[in-house]
Amino acid sequence: MGRYVTAEPYAYPYNGELRPENTALIVIDMQTDFCGKGGYVDAMGYDLTLTRTPIQPLQTLLAVMRPLGYTIMHTREGHRPDLSDLPENKQWRSRQIGAGIGDPGPCGKILVRGEPGWEIIPELAPLPGEIVIDKPGKGAFYATDLDLLLRQLGMQNLILTGITTDVCVHTTMREANDRGYECLMLSDCTGRHRLRQLFGRPEDDHDARGVFGAVATSSDLIEAIQS
Repeated sequence: MGRYVTAEPYAYPYNGELRPENTALIVIDMQTDFCGKGGYVDAMGYDLTLTRTPIQPLQTLLAVMRPLGYTIMHTREGHRPDLSDLPENKQWRSRQIGAGIGDPGPCGKILVRGEPGWEIIPELAPLPGEIVIDKPGKGAFYATDLDLLLRQLGMQNLILTGITTDVCVHTTMREANDRGYECLMLSDCTGRHRLRQLFGRPEDDHDARGVFGAVATSSDLIEAIQS
């Protein structure tokens, strides 16, 4: 008899093997520059509530999963202080929307490792011993040791949360799918900022359900793991 999360388009995980020993929660890029008060997105005048929406559901979820022994991981997007790992075209594109990576911002240089804006917000700060993955790109597998760590820990199921839904979260989900991980995205624990809300297509966020993984809410997951 397996343990499943009520999800779309199928009950997750496919084999019913949902256990602390094989399941990791990944909290993606909940950083001050993206969702913290006084960070760059806030200073640009975007509606910060859109990227702060996942905070409360994530706090509730962490309070449930941590005592049960589930693996908790966090990611931070950022570049080396000398910007040697920042492609020129990525920096150029970021400046077109008013958020030049490496440029001065209200919380230090934008998305540069070690700067205040690069840090994870206090509300979701990692606990001692929780793994933090520093990534230079959108996906959490690119140029990191995430895959190595997951396999060393025996992880098979990944619960994906954080920001933004249509960029870093979805990119990580696609990367994980190609590596054979069973993925679940939590709709209430992900968010996007105003620019994407205006120019993105919300229906694209979960347009590949069943191909890359399943989608559920944090309450669905909590119900399953507490059953």
